[in-house]
Amino acid sequence: MNVRITIATARRVLTQLRHDPRTLVLLLLVPSVLMTLLWWVYEGGQVFNQIGPALLALFPFVAMFLVTSVATLRERTSGTLERLLTLPIGKLDFLIGYALAFGLMATLQALIASTLAVAVLGMDVAGPTWLLVTVAVLDALLGMALGLFVSAFAATEFQVVQFMPALVLPQLLLCGLLVPRDEMPDVLSAVSNVLPLSYAIDAMREVQTAAQPVVWGYAAIIAGFAVGMLAFGAATLRRRTP
Repeated sequence: MNVRITIATARRVLTQLRHDPRTLVLLLLVPSVLMTLLWWVYEGGQVFNQIGPALLALFPFVAMFLVTSVATLRERTSGTLERLLTLPIGKLDFLIGYALAFGLMATLQALIASTLAVAVLGMDVAGPTWLLVTVAVLDALLGMALGLFVSAFAATEFQVVQFMPALVLPQLLLCGLLVPRDEMPDVLSAVSNVLPLSYAIDAMREVQTAAQPVVWGYAAIIAGFAVGMLAFGAATLRRRTP
């Protein structure tokens, strides 16, 4: 990996995002709008405090998955990736550059949503606020990595959308948000143990309920999934779409 080329790729992506206000709104504001809508539905109160932290993990995860997968796919379908790879730039340089750029956006997204939830909407958490923000950032980065991974396999933007029910919705159903994972049937509980979103929700629940939460084990698992998906995406990324 060439550090200079990777940073140049990240800079190019950030420049493109700066000139795309609709994508910026989707990345930075939509999770906060959804959190506000959730608060409004439950008029604050105990229900919001119970499910808010889990959804603070889910909303950025989904938003980052959609934007990064579509944006990376467009680089390939437009021929940009093929032209770039004729230069001294490798697939890993390309994906890490994208990861740096969207990682910055994921950090900003999580900071905005977490600050809004705690400081404005009054969401109560037993653990420290900085740890809540840290876990939210990791969850957004996980969505980004999954989006980059999916973009290596999709041929069209419609296929990216098709990955939502295939990869994202099963995780939503089995992550413990609807039913505690230890109360699921044994087979479903075993499946949930190998899904990264399960650990993102577990980490948020730990911050929500424990005054001195221990989340670094969950954080290591989430980071491991993210790094693994980036590496596999780099290995399978095609220069162009057939």
